[in-house]
Amino acid sequence: QVQLVESGGGLVQTFGALRLSCAASGASLSDYGVGWFRQAPGKEREFVSAIRSSGLSTYYTNSVKGRFVIFRGNSRNTVYLQMSNLHPEDSAVYYCAAGNEYGNWRYDDGATYDYWGQGTQVTVSS
Repeated sequence: QVQLVESGGGLVQTFGALRLSCAASGASLSDYGVGWFRQAPGKEREFVSAIRSSGLSTYYTNSVKGRFVIFRGNSRNTVYLQMSNLHPEDSAVYYCAAGNEYGNWRYDDGATYDYWGQGTQVTVSS
């Protein structure tokens, strides 16, 4: 069983930056594909970014390409999402999730992830 805890959210002004962390316990996060999703009020959850267990492949939704970077920490039990040049439309609750990439895992499909964190709020003021 993997427990995931996100941190690093907060209030930031437009064009500002935040770094989100996803820390795992109960199992090694290095064995899983890890994704970040977000959900704004009144909207469906959407894929933001993902990284394979190797760390060698990363994926981004078009709206964050060039602004967000996903990477694994040195301990490999933490995955980060560095967010820069933030816009008000990036405001949402951000969730990290872990999935077995050797099963039916699709990096952009939340239904194929096995474990989820509780989320962290990101608010970008205009």
